[in-house]
Amino acid sequence: MTHVNPHRRAAVSLALALSSTVLLAGCGVLPGGDDTRTVTVWLMRGSASPEFVERFTADFEKEHGDIDLDIRVQEWTGIGGNVKKALKGEDGDGPDVIEVGNTQVAQYVDEGGLYDLTLESARDLGMDDWLPGLAEPGRYRGAQYGIPWYAANRVVIYNKDLFARAGITRPPRTREEWITATEKLNSGGNQGIYLAGQDWYTLAGFIWDEGGDLAKETKESSGDWRGSLHTPAALRGMEFYQRLQALGDGPRDSDEEHPSQAKVFAAGDVAQLVAVPGVARAIEEKNPELKGKLGYFPVPGKKAGKPGAVFTGGSDLVVPERSDDHKGAVEVIEALAGKKWQTDLARTMNYVPNKAKLASAVADEKGVAAMAVGAANGRATPNSPRWAAVEADNPIKGYMTKVLMGGDPAAEAREASDRITGALNLGGL
Repeated sequence: MTHVNPHRRAAVSLALALSSTVLLAGCGVLPGGDDTRTVTVWLMRGSASPEFVERFTADFEKEHGDIDLDIRVQEWTGIGGNVKKALKGEDGDGPDVIEVGNTQVAQYVDEGGLYDLTLESARDLGMDDWLPGLAEPGRYRGAQYGIPWYAANRVVIYNKDLFARAGITRPPRTREEWITATEKLNSGGNQGIYLAGQDWYTLAGFIWDEGGDLAKETKESSGDWRGSLHTPAALRGMEFYQRLQALGDGPRDSDEEHPSQAKVFAAGDVAQLVAVPGVARAIEEKNPELKGKLGYFPVPGKKAGKPGAVFTGGSDLVVPERSDDHKGAVEVIEALAGKKWQTDLARTMNYVPNKAKLASAVADEKGVAAMAVGAANGRATPNSPRWAAVEADNPIKGYMTKVLMGGDPAAEAREASDRITGALNLGGL
């Protein structure tokens, strides 16, 4: 991850209910309105509620009398191929604005077809205030192509009862406090934390905190990348991961979905979990007795007052070069990414807004508020158009398992770095 006139609202509601690819507005110009043009927007399913889209459309069209919005909801499955076709203009009825995953922008730029929004970002969209985990992957070779829309990131979900029994009266604020608290919690048949051995997004945050990275470009805009898991900073991040992971019974050879970490936590004997706040709902569904007993805090950093680095997921908004209405597309993005509709979207969908100064919009939602604090120190995966090749057969997961099972960290990291280098520069592992 609409109307023009009031008498069309019923038809739009019917379309929302019946269409698998939801068409939220009629297209074309109004009868007698020769100066009215249509701006087509692709949003992903689940990114915004139908009610949000209706509110936004009605308000936008009221403020922009010469534009009709044609907002179409797309499925995530197969979206990559559909976006590529749209950027090439192969379907003849393509979008003017597309929502894409924040880490996908570089890939689409590299393949050609995105409109450069650098000027608009600096002049109209307040780019200096954007969350770095959304803004950085939207920038490629010095130009801004992706405009941050919303963010989500991991926090620590904890069992308040287990914290109270261990005598822990407040969440830890630093990594060392976190280790100390987790050691206390890891007793009496309880797990201090459930951390799967291949939770590489969480590892990435620890590596970033140490000043390392998963891969580095050898020279700005060179396109030449090198895996960097073997650097001293990255190895320190893995060392901390080892310490934390050992304070629970998380499997060393699988990720957080195998088995489902929500199901494990729901058993009631796990004190902490690193996950997006939405996982709490799944936990409560599996064990209703935990309702009201779950708390949240940002992943602690090395020093008090600064949360740990976290991977920031979410979406950016892009404009195809082939769009014949760049001005209209930018006006839509300016509204969606602006304060009014960022606040509305954050409250409606429990997202983190695209600017840290808008975090107050979700202050009443404890899980989202903790997420917003962490998002201020958010990061994204290496901004290479070939990063998907790394994730497809992820050598970071294998590296983590080997180290947790007793392998030499430096040697295993060097091997994983070499595989990352091969994927980023040759397109294969």
